[in-house]
Amino acid sequence: MDTSHLNALEYGLHNEMIRLRDAKSDNERALRSVWVRQYKKQIADERECLGMAAPVCCDMTDEELIAALGG
Repeated sequence: MDTSHLNALEYGLHNEMIRLRDAKSDNERALRSVWVRQYKKQIADERECLGMAAPVCCDMTDEELIAALGG
């Protein structure tokens, strides 16, 4: 399975999130927020096309995770 396009999208998202974090004005933040959402949508679509499940996140704190792992 060729995931090079997915990797490129994820790398682009990473870079755009950094640019969003460093944005200087409200207009720039608004524009970059749209671009971040577009990247996330493209990544979800690419994962679906490749037959990959979306990553699963949980709302555990670090302490809860450590306790669940027996630490």
